[in-house]
Amino acid sequence: MARSRQAGGQTVTRAFSAGGILLRESAGGREVLLGRRRRDHDGATWSLPKGTPDGDETAEQTALREVREETGLEVRILDSVGDIHYRFVRGGRRIEKTVRYFLMEVTGGDLARHDHEFEEVRWFDLAEAEAVMSFATERNIVARVLPVATGG
Repeated sequence: MARSRQAGGQTVTRAFSAGGILLRESAGGREVLLGRRRRDHDGATWSLPKGTPDGDETAEQTALREVREETGLEVRILDSVGDIHYRFVRGGRRIEKTVRYFLMEVTGGDLARHDHEFEEVRWFDLAEAEAVMSFATERNIVARVLPVATGG
C-alpha cells in the first residue's frame, strides 16, 4: 500500500508494512526473534520480521503471513503493539514508512523453513538483541512491549 505526492519538488511516497514481535522465555530469560538481511547499501541488518500487504490484506493478515514466510514459524497475534515511522530515500524518491507491529506467540513451525528474505533467523536474549538490532525504532518498540508482554 503506497501513495505518492510532491513535496518541495521531490516525490514523497507513503508506504505501509506490518510485522511481529515474537518473545519467548528460555532458561536464560526472555528472548526475541530477529532476522538478518544482507543489503547492498548498508551491509547486514538484524531486524524484526515485517512486510507489505498483498492485495487487500489487513494489517493483521499481512503480519501473520510475513512472519510465517520470513521465520518459518506459525504464529498467532496476542495484541497490537503500535506503529513505528521512519523516512528514507530510494531511487531519488523520499519514502515515509509506517510499520504496524503485533505481539505474537509461536504455535508451530520451524526456523529452518524461513524464506530467502532473511539469511538467518534466530532467538536473542534481550541484551544481545538490543546490541545487534539495526534500527532504533525497532529497539524502542520492543522495549515498549516488554512490560506488558507475558512471554511465550
